[in-house]
Amino acid sequence: MTDTIFAPATAAGRAAVAVVRLSGPRSGEVLRALAGRLPAPRRATLRTLRHAGEEIDRALVLWMPGPDSYTGEDSAEFHVHGGRAVLLALSEALAAAGARSAEPGEFTRRAFEVGKLDLAQAEAVADLVDADTAAQRRQALLQLDGALGAAHAAWRDLLVEALAMLEAAIDFPDEELPADVAERTRPPLRRLAAGLGTAIADAGRGRQVREGFRIALIGAPNAGKSTWLNALAGRDAAIVTDIPGTTRDVIEVPVEWAGYKVLLADTAGVRDTGDPVEAEGVRRAAAWAASADLRLWISDLSAAPAGEDAAERLVRAGDLRLLNKSDLGAPIPAPGPSEVRSRVTSARDPAEVDEVRALLTEQIVASAAGAFPAGTRGRHVEALQAALSHVERALAELEPELAAEDVRLAVRALDSIAGRIGADEVLGRVFATFCIGK
Repeated sequence: MTDTIFAPATAAGRAAVAVVRLSGPRSGEVLRALAGRLPAPRRATLRTLRHAGEEIDRALVLWMPGPDSYTGEDSAEFHVHGGRAVLLALSEALAAAGARSAEPGEFTRRAFEVGKLDLAQAEAVADLVDADTAAQRRQALLQLDGALGAAHAAWRDLLVEALAMLEAAIDFPDEELPADVAERTRPPLRRLAAGLGTAIADAGRGRQVREGFRIALIGAPNAGKSTWLNALAGRDAAIVTDIPGTTRDVIEVPVEWAGYKVLLADTAGVRDTGDPVEAEGVRRAAAWAASADLRLWISDLSAAPAGEDAAERLVRAGDLRLLNKSDLGAPIPAPGPSEVRSRVTSARDPAEVDEVRALLTEQIVASAAGAFPAGTRGRHVEALQAALSHVERALAELEPELAAEDVRLAVRALDSIAGRIGADEVLGRVFATFCIGK
């Protein structure tokens, strides 16, 4: 980390104020070149910035010598007027003074590499920048405060304790150790395996908060799926006509309910068809429904359209069936699968729409409730699965040497979540998702 880097920390575009960050060993030199002298540490000071004899702007300047800075290095910030010409002139001056433009995530990567943050906390910084909802903000802040690391600390301690006993049995066979010292590792490892299995099953809650709770609207053509999508979203997101098969592709609409991100998906009507375009739409509908957290099965009370059987094959326990178009006075059919809740309703009735939305929101909140999840990203789940696999193999091993190696690998899998060990390509993949200036 010998380079001194800079980048805007605020979004591009016209604004009252823009912030440009600077970090690296030459930060003080660069700051003096533009502002004349260093201000008092961590105290905003008004300075005139100049380059090549020309005034750039009058700005608030902050000087943050390391290690008491975000990156742990000497750092500075320039709070300038947000015009494009000001930012361009400041960037040119910083480059001329010896700094270079930062790569995406480079500031946070530097904080990670000097131990200011672990890798899970660094990911939380990116999640906090991207947070659109209150739930995303809360989860990111908890992770930034170290909740994810705390969730894994007890498991790691169990593994280290088990490894110590196995190593003792291997390295000191002639010492006065209990004969069953290696066998004593099995109860804590069994508890650990159970805990990891529960955590893996529960990790979907973290993903739901980060990416959104996915609800697929499925059903036969012309059952009213697009009408329900528009009603639930509160806007005309999908085209609604009386022509069956109008929706051919998946239409995704993000909304926010009770502080949670929700992704509603209108899908093609499910039925057997010889039209290759419609058939592809049906395939995509089935694929989206399979990956959704909840399926909203829309049925038309006023008709018996082909495709009800096909739609029924897509639903799962806990899904909701809306017997739609009750305003047309059609008779109520026999109930569907017992594991699927049914509700007679109409998308044309605002009160009914509000009640369905409230019902869905209640389910989303209940699904997300609970303690902080042990994983919020696919990478975390993969590491937990690897740790569980190694623990299960250790339990199956009869030789303590082989069991000890699997316990070591389980420790490494957990440590990879925090970034205590990890290849450069893993770190590169994580920080490449960051925005410039963070």
